[in-house]
Amino acid sequence: MNNFFRVAFFTVVASFVVSCSKGDGNSVVPKRDYAEQYATDLANIEEFLQTHYMEVTNNAGNTEDQDVSFYEIPEGGTQTSVWNQTIYPLQAHYVAQDDITYKIYYLQLRQGSGANTNSPCNLDRVLTSYRGSYIYTKKETVNEVEVETLTLKQFEESITPESYLTLSTLIKGWSEILPKFKTGSYSANPDGTLSYSNFGAGVMFIPSGLGYFNNSTGSIPGYSPLIFSFKLYEIQRVDNDNDGILSYLEDHNSAIVNADGSVTTINGVPDGYLRILEEDVDNPDDTDGDGTPDFLDIDDDGDFFTTASEIKNPLTNDPFPFADIPLCSDGKKRHLSNLCHH
Repeated sequence: MNNFFRVAFFTVVASFVVSCSKGDGNSVVPKRDYAEQYATDLANIEEFLQTHYMEVTNNAGNTEDQDVSFYEIPEGGTQTSVWNQTIYPLQAHYVAQDDITYKIYYLQLRQGSGANTNSPCNLDRVLTSYRGSYIYTKKETVNEVEVETLTLKQFEESITPESYLTLSTLIKGWSEILPKFKTGSYSANPDGTLSYSNFGAGVMFIPSGLGYFNNSTGSIPGYSPLIFSFKLYEIQRVDNDNDGILSYLEDHNSAIVNADGSVTTINGVPDGYLRILEEDVDNPDDTDGDGTPDFLDIDDDGDFFTTASEIKNPLTNDPFPFADIPLCSDGKKRHLSNLCHH
């Protein structure tokens, strides 16, 4: 990879913010072993799922539609746990990072009524309401005996969002789970507001290694497993390298092709768009094999002409595939004018 592309790529990667919300007083505690912390987080998440039940509000067309609340099952209670309930089957998504295969549990309350093209990829911007909470161990004394129970504490909520969130700047759990959902529909109200319906709605349970890990962010303690409930209202496509091709179209395993939804960067596979793997692993999203993924590569096919200049034939103004321009009879690349030079 030439120096320009290498600098451009790492500049973009360095700018990615691993945060969903930032607050004053952020602090960092000493790092623990990733594998050991993941084992603790997973055990706590699974215990929470097995000891709590949930209630979902079904009120189509209203703000509270698909709101979800979690409650601890009291001793002797007959409520069905989140783990055992079957109305919204608990699902798992796996992410390879830090030499660990993380498991993200999630619930699909509703996938969303939109077409496949209405699902975000992991680089897009989303308009979403959400509620964020973290799981922690509460200690209390009962009959002179210290008892520990897992409980939930809310740290943030956005009910009527007015701005889009960029998935590539959020904690990893978001960019892994949101592509599994679709948008719905909306209608305008007399006061100028919009009402959303049939939108995708879900809950994700994120180990700290895919969240803030040892960073204490705002009111969230370090090493906290996170729970986000969310509703996907709208998406905005992005063009990271400004080459005239939206980044989701430069995901060659995207929903348009075979329902991947994740743009891969360096020698990666779909579940790790910021992950560097072995040198001999081909990146399906790197057309010319120069080590720079297409969504960051201004020359996707490595012919020294920018992708933006190859999107349309200057003579006819007709679009043609930038990576499939037919060669001239002597085997050389055609000129941008689509004419061969002799």
